[in-house]
Amino acid sequence: MAEPTQIAARVDGDTIFRALRSEILAGMHPPGTALREVVISERFGVSRTPVREALSRLQHERLLERAARGLQVPQIDPQEVIQIYDLRVMLEEEAAGQAALNRGTADLMRLEALIERDRALVDPEDATRVTHNLEFHTTLWGAARNPVLMDLLQRLSTHLIHTPRSTLSVGHRWPEALAEHDALVRAIVERRSDDARAIARTHMETARSLRLQLLRTSAAG
Repeated sequence: MAEPTQIAARVDGDTIFRALRSEILAGMHPPGTALREVVISERFGVSRTPVREALSRLQHERLLERAARGLQVPQIDPQEVIQIYDLRVMLEEEAAGQAALNRGTADLMRLEALIERDRALVDPEDATRVTHNLEFHTTLWGAARNPVLMDLLQRLSTHLIHTPRSTLSVGHRWPEALAEHDALVRAIVERRSDDARAIARTHMETARSLRLQLLRTSAAG
């Protein structure tokens, strides 16, 4: 596991917020990990005031939650996870349809490059699959040229970081997902909006089904 980011100078609340946010999104602080003001202030060499500001912002983004021990990285809420997937299905479908109509040449080049990069990987780690998959989807959202839609999708994606295992590491899901990404890009290249929507919906519905399986397995264990 990577070591927490160390900040050398000119530390303020925003600097601490960005450092901790990056660490949480990267999975460096597992669900249930308490983030204490005293420890963080000592780490960054600052008073507790900017630390309190940073932690408050993280709580506002729902990257931290209030618990008996103070603020901690949220535990997994299976019901909320499924609700997030339900919304992702609808919004990813809309983003794909709009991307097919609004994308530019640079968007297509970037999407195709990301697919080529991912296909060249040999048995990547789960964290790599998650990071690369999010990069692909973020690029697709940008191609839709709809900042409101992109903001909603980005916010939803942060709420899935607390799940302990990616659906992309289930069985043969990784190569299957890459094939679906390729089909989606082909539809976007050819401006087939309806096809892009259908592919995106099926892609996300499959992810939702796999997440349900993982949640059931976790509950049974």
